[in-house]
Amino acid sequence: MSAYVIARLHKAAKLHPDIAEYIERIPGTFEPYGGRFLVHVTPHEVLEGSWDEDVVMIGFPGVEEARAWWESDAYQEIVPLRSRHLDGDIILVPGVPEGYDATKTAAGLREFLKS
Repeated sequence: MSAYVIARLHKAAKLHPDIAEYIERIPGTFEPYGGRFLVHVTPHEVLEGSWDEDVVMIGFPGVEEARAWWESDAYQEIVPLRSRHLDGDIILVPGVPEGYDATKTAAGLREFLKS
């Protein structure tokens, strides 16, 4: 089951050469774990609510690979290049399994609400 690391980065950051180095080096840290950029600070359209932050999303084959990447020496070595200059939130989210049916989730919710 796929997993995703999603970062919401505040735009108040001041650009710094460390950030450019981080961006240059990060792909090499997640490639051994099957990771790849799915979204990388691309323009987005807010459909509901407010979202002024930038978005980064990296996909992995599974939660284990994503966690192994996050904890890897190679990634931890470059974290300060980002964290000294960018504030934000980063989460690890498991994807849904192949064939996931949201109507089954809704049915379970309806049963729960009856009790």
